[in-house]
Amino acid sequence: MLVVHSSEIWQTHPTLVAGILYAHGIDASAEVGDRLRPHREAACRRLESRSVSDLPEIRAWRRGFAAMGLKPTQYRCASEALLRRLGKDGHLPRIHPLIDLCNHVSARYAIPVGVFDRDFVAGDMHIREAVGDEEHVTFGGSVEHPAPGEVVFADDAGRVHSRRWTNRQGAHAAVRASTQRGLIVVEALHQGAVTDVGAVMETLRQEISAIWGTEPHSHLVLGPNHPIRWEEMG
Repeated sequence: MLVVHSSEIWQTHPTLVAGILYAHGIDASAEVGDRLRPHREAACRRLESRSVSDLPEIRAWRRGFAAMGLKPTQYRCASEALLRRLGKDGHLPRIHPLIDLCNHVSARYAIPVGVFDRDFVAGDMHIREAVGDEEHVTFGGSVEHPAPGEVVFADDAGRVHSRRWTNRQGAHAAVRASTQRGLIVVEALHQGAVTDVGAVMETLRQEISAIWGTEPHSHLVLGPNHPIRWEEMG
């Protein structure tokens, strides 16, 4: 499969760095509680000295959302939403071991991490501006049509798996109990993103390998000429 950001995205957000991981052999029975704790504690330590809005990773995404015509305090990137919930509740909700891992690593590095069930993504995944006829299924079961020009994660069937870029994932390709193959997308816009996205990818690679005994395929995307296509794995 191909995971690619459109040329318009690269033109508007030239500081973008993305990391793509593809993991197989996932199952929902893995116990990850002890492995989440260090990531949660690291995120909490950062919040002791700086507010969420002062973190450079979050500031960059706020600028990115403003450039898309979105009010940053109304529409937050996924990592900011997680950090605010962590700061309020002291913990993050437990949903599925792969989602839990990605959420905790996202909070630790303040970088959005999207995770999808590969088997529910039709063909390739494109991060691009919406045309307006795509369908996004919410977790409440309703169907939405993103506005033309909105940045979305869309597959070849016109299904939108995330709206407003890193703001809100959809239900169609959400990781579930039956998930065996996970597609993980890591994105950052701040200065130093190459190093930090690389650190997120390596952390996820090590954790997934330790938890599920499988070695994820990974690729660091630095520009429009770096798309990657994987052969399907079992």
